[in-house]
Amino acid sequence: MTRRQFSREFKREAVQLVLERGVSVAQAARDLDLHQTVLRRWITQYRDQPAGAFPGQGKLTPADDEVRRLKREVARLKAERDILKKGRGLLRQGPAVMFGFIAKHRGIWPVSWMCGALGVSRSGFHAWLIRSPSARARSDEALGARVRASFLLSDRTYGARRVWRDMLAEGISCGLHRIERLMREQALRARPRRRQLPKDSGTRSVIAPNVLERDFRADRPNRKWVADFTYIWTAQGWLYLAVVLDLFSRRVVGWSMKDAMTAQMVTDALMMAIWRRGRPDTLLHHSDQGSQYTSESFQRLMADHGITCSMSRSGNCWDNAAMESFFSSLKVERIRGQVYRTRDQARADVFDYIERFYNPRRRHSTLGYLSPMDYERRAMEA
Repeated sequence: MTRRQFSREFKREAVQLVLERGVSVAQAARDLDLHQTVLRRWITQYRDQPAGAFPGQGKLTPADDEVRRLKREVARLKAERDILKKGRGLLRQGPAVMFGFIAKHRGIWPVSWMCGALGVSRSGFHAWLIRSPSARARSDEALGARVRASFLLSDRTYGARRVWRDMLAEGISCGLHRIERLMREQALRARPRRRQLPKDSGTRSVIAPNVLERDFRADRPNRKWVADFTYIWTAQGWLYLAVVLDLFSRRVVGWSMKDAMTAQMVTDALMMAIWRRGRPDTLLHHSDQGSQYTSESFQRLMADHGITCSMSRSGNCWDNAAMESFFSSLKVERIRGQVYRTRDQARADVFDYIERFYNPRRRHSTLGYLSPMDYERRAMEA
């Protein structure tokens, strides 16, 4: 149905029929085949501006028309600002990436506005819409899905290098920069690691010397173990985690979790390592000078198994940097941002990280981007 239009003259005569000739609004509306609401609106406009009412086709006064034009201009400028803010990284990308952005946001902003803000043509965009994707685009889409799967499987902790190693392990030939681009396009970002250099101002231990001397390399398993414990906050209070790490493969060979910071906790972690790895031969065990590690029960356990004791200098975390690195990974990749309601919930999550992710699957840069278990397996086969 075509919308009816009325000239300025018709509207003035209709208004005067009511205002000057005394015809009721209802009667005038019936005679002129108008809706009463329309006629009342014309009367209001005429009373407000008798001389300037109904300009042109009678839609807006010149002032109102200018206000509407300015509002449209302001809306367009705001949209362009938001478009450039949301798509600021696209200006360095190819047209296909910008066209994808436009297609994704067509329901928010007009296509013409987005094309103008990003400096591409509307005809090019519409041609891109109906054009079949190139072989490269199809390959990127398939590889991007695998990249995302690897990233999510790592609990959103892998950066481009570890994801790249996953792709190579699956037999996919691709470059690191391509993985970086695909991750950037999908906004896949690993959790950032907090880095702060501690002061190296420790003093020599009087309990045991620092035999390790920051040599964190080991030529075989069960030659050098490092140990320490950390704290995990839960709604029920602190949960304490003690860990023993084999420096050969960076594998967690022993751990214990308790709600009290006791010597029994670190003793249980060492016992688990001994049960798992067998009775050690010429093994060096390195820890800090905490009272748990200097306790009589722990020192007796090491002496009974012929384990050489090594301890960091007091207040010096650099002397046990490999252990600190593991705890940093644990907290960045799993604990940070978690809210544990109970200690049991925290225990289950830490167990999952160590036994189901870190040891069997997490790619370690020190090991040539192999997981600790894969590194040991390859060393045994060599």
